[in-house]
Amino acid sequence: MLDHRPRRDLRPRLEGLRRAAARLDAATPGRRDRAVDALRAAAILGVVLGHWMVTALVPDGGTLRAASPLQHMPWLAPLSWVFQTLAVFFLVSGRVATRGHASARARGLSYGRWLAARLSRLYRPVAAVLTLWTAATALLVLTGADFVTVHTLVKLALSPLWFLLVLTASTAATPLLARLHPLWPLAVVLHVDLLRLGLGAPSWVGWINVAAGWLVPYTLGAAWARGELEGRRTGWILLIGGTAATVLLVTSAGYPASMVGVPGAPVSNLDPPTLAAVTFGLAQCGLALLLRGPLRRAMRRQVAWAAVALVNLSAMTIFLWHQTALMATTATGLLAGRLPGLHTAPDDPHWILARLAWLPVFALALAVCWAAFRRHERAETLPGRFRVVRGHRPRDRTGAAGARRV
Repeated sequence: MLDHRPRRDLRPRLEGLRRAAARLDAATPGRRDRAVDALRAAAILGVVLGHWMVTALVPDGGTLRAASPLQHMPWLAPLSWVFQTLAVFFLVSGRVATRGHASARARGLSYGRWLAARLSRLYRPVAAVLTLWTAATALLVLTGADFVTVHTLVKLALSPLWFLLVLTASTAATPLLARLHPLWPLAVVLHVDLLRLGLGAPSWVGWINVAAGWLVPYTLGAAWARGELEGRRTGWILLIGGTAATVLLVTSAGYPASMVGVPGAPVSNLDPPTLAAVTFGLAQCGLALLLRGPLRRAMRRQVAWAAVALVNLSAMTIFLWHQTALMATTATGLLAGRLPGLHTAPDDPHWILARLAWLPVFALALAVCWAAFRRHERAETLPGRFRVVRGHRPRDRTGAAGARRV
């Protein structure tokens, strides 16, 4: 029997999206290096997908406990190599901050005003997260929730904030770091690991690497801003050298193969960062530098650039709320019982397939969070951003009337 019900024509909507992408493309200054935005978007999405794939909340009686498939299936370690992309983010951040500070000085803007503007872009979305989770924690405690459950949820929700503290310190020190050679913080990481893992120094010594470890890609980004990494040779040296060093450290020096923390493991490559995590990050930075050309060509496509721009304009919102989206989905799913891939123990390959099926649901929950809290992250909140002014069209690719650098 024929269905004579009218079908909604999606062509006008698609055409509207294409026109919006064309306007965004036209409003972007021609001097903008779109590969930088593409790398930042990839780094953010890599972290989000990584957390969604290796973090499980398993009910244990009246308690929710965090678990990881890497704990039960060590052969999944390569998964962490794909999604542990923080080094790329620090590489891009070092480049953007160095260029931004140099531009501010050229315009006569004081260091204090430049730093205040930079930090407000980072911390404006944080207030919403802290407010919601303060209220949620109080509600959980007042209703008698299990302490382990409360601790697990709050730790997951607020864990992204450590990253902001390191980025804040690095940004504040940009004038000093702008000409620091990456070998200096790399040497610090090497000596800290020798003391901690080789000579039995107290474990707290390792926390020096929280700063030193991420300064390596950050100062590489500063070197990129100075024009010192433009050739492909540097990219190949970092990729090959970093990969070889990481393989050697994992196979011969006893470093874990996973580049993220694994519950119960005696040593974590990320908490705090180890020499293996840093050399792996160097390999990632080398790959990122080699991909600049292909990414610039890909970003000439208006739809691709619009998608990257959207992620960048909401980068902090996505980063800060992705764990909340995971937990909200898990809590809501409990109403239907123990669901595979959501509440079951991550101890066999079937869990991986089931978890992959949940990724679109997590993305939908994150989209709800984005819609609710994106106003805390305005279009001009990220470094070098543009703001499209409605009702105006750009005069040309290099001096857009509808775009303003901030």
